Amino acid sequence: MNLPHLFAVKPQDIPVMKERRDIPGLIRALRSPDFSVQTEAARALGTLGAASRDDLIRALKKKHKDVRLGVIGALAVIRDPRSVDPLIAALRDTHSEVRWQAAFALGEIGDARAIGPLVAALRDPDKYVRYGSAFALAKLGWKPETAEERAFYFVGMQEWKALEWIGPEAIPALSGVLSDRDAGVRQKAIELLGSIGSEKAIPALMQGLADSNSEVRWQAVLAAPRCGIDPLFIPRGISRRPRTAKNPFIAAIMNFLLPGLGYGYIGKWWGIMIFQIDVTATVWLYKYEGQGDTYGLLFPLYVLLAVHAWYLAKKMPDF
Repeated sequence: MNLPHLFAVKPQDIPVMKERRDIPGLIRALRSPDFSVQTEAARALGTLGAASRDDLIRALKKKHKDVRLGVIGALAVIRDPRSVDPLIAALRDTHSEVRWQAAFALGEIGDARAIGPLVAALRDPDKYVRYGSAFALAKLGWKPETAEERAFYFVGMQEWKALEWIGPEAIPALSGVLSDRDAGVRQKAIELLGSIGSEKAIPALMQGLADSNSEVRWQAVLAAPRCGIDPLFIPRGISRRPRTAKNPFIAAIMNFLLPGLGYGYIGKWWGIMIFQIDVTATVWLYKYEGQGDTYGLLFPLYVLLAVHAWYLAKKMPDF
């Protein structure tokens, strides 16, 4: 019997809990696997207003990410200035979704105390958090004081054309997104650095040449000469990239010990078929030929498969 599902909160339970002002129950409902229950519980907590504020702020320390997301959503509806400091602390959460939601909530509350932390969050490594921070700052009426601040704001909003107009002052903001998980963002940043064409962009372009994504690296190759990098040194930068080729010796050893798995290691889908055939053949031969004859017959085949896996891995390109 699945006890968690037996006692799970249902959508129709939320209005009852709201009417009873069962704040702890509504907070627990934020952990429901049903997204509609999570949403309705967050809305119900928001409509309860200041009565639920203290419980919600305490719940921000819960380990469950969905609880924190629901709590932040409810605090955004309540808009109590006393929740500003806890929400600012949530901008440092380990989960990017929580940081993003906290930025939106601070924009909804509209308290000027959030401006400084939101400006700092424009440098977050996650594009969604940067966007949420820029969006919140716009709601708060914040105006950048320098060209560099404008650049970080435009990076957050992904207003790429505006960044090109800013010029060299946009280089720190564009360099900062080269660690973003989205390769498309990294590629666009490198493209703009090339369009700006300043030697100040050289460290960022060297980072781009060593990027794990081939499209980002190619964009860095195109941008490098425009920023003063001698084409002679571009291959050296590319050589620092993460290697994608598989180790031939590991492929050979795996295929010798467990035939077929070496093929799987180098990305050959039919490796699992070889493995299954080997298991079946080994069991059959062991039954009819005995242990000694079985391994005597299969050993040359295992050596052949090991050499073949080594050869295939050796030929694989290193993108």
